[in-house]
Amino acid sequence: MRRLTRKRSEVRVLPGLPFLPVSFLYILESETTGRFYIGSTDDLDRRLAEHQRGQTPSTRGRGPWKLVYTEKFVSLLEAHRRELEIKHWKSSKLIQSLIRSSAG
Repeated sequence: MRRLTRKRSEVRVLPGLPFLPVSFLYILESETTGRFYIGSTDDLDRRLAEHQRGQTPSTRGRGPWKLVYTEKFVSLLEAHRRELEIKHWKSSKLIQSLIRSSAG
C-alpha cells in the first residue's frame, strides 16, 4: 500500500529574528446567499482558494465567497478556539457587528 506524504513548505528564518508562526481565524461571506462561513487555518491564501474552487464540502455551491474578517494568532490551536467561540454565538447579527467593528 502506498502512503501519501505531504510536502511541507520551506520556511526561512533570518538569524537573530524570532520565528512566530501565523495562523488565522477568518470569516467569509457568500456573495450569493449572504451567509457566513467561519474557519481557521495556517495558510490563508491556500484555504481561500480551496473555498473558491468548491473543494470544501461545507461551502461548496454557495460561492463565490469574499473574505470579510481575519484575526491573526501565534498558533493554530488559538485560532481554532476563537473559531469555536464565534460559531457558538449562533447569531449573524453578532458576526456582522464583529465585522463592522474591524472596518475602522
